[in-house]
Amino acid sequence: MWWGSRMVRERAGGAAGTGRRIVVRREFGGGDLPGLRLLADGCAALAGLAGPRRGDFVVAVDAVAGNAVRHGGGRGVLVLSRTPEELECRVTDRGPGFAEDAVPPPGPGGGCGLWVARLVSDRLTVACGPSGSAVTLAMRLSGDPAPVAHGRGSPG
Repeated sequence: MWWGSRMVRERAGGAAGTGRRIVVRREFGGGDLPGLRLLADGCAALAGLAGPRRGDFVVAVDAVAGNAVRHGGGRGVLVLSRTPEELECRVTDRGPGFAEDAVPPPGPGGGCGLWVARLVSDRLTVACGPSGSAVTLAMRLSGDPAPVAHGRGSPG
């Protein structure tokens, strides 16, 4: 499937035996965000995410990619991968980084992208280093959100 001139399809990735398959890898800038939303939606549909879960995945991908553009140097790299259990999105950038516990709740003037991504995804992690940041989010393919502490699902 053709998604754009900077898209590269890969089959390798992940540790041996994990069943992880990289579906797409794409470099992006601010003008590419609408195309990334379409890309995320298409990959989510092919992975079997339907209805609200598919929309949640697209919203989360858009929020994380938008943050990479706004706060991470204007560009990023999106990698969508799949295991038998989940669809994962990893966005890396060259920004200064931040701590995962520094993800703010929504407030006046914006600042809610990562908060929303954490709320709607089943897993969200942040890793920062001297060369930039990596935000990884995932949605379970079973259709049932995983019970997690960051607001998805309810206890009990």
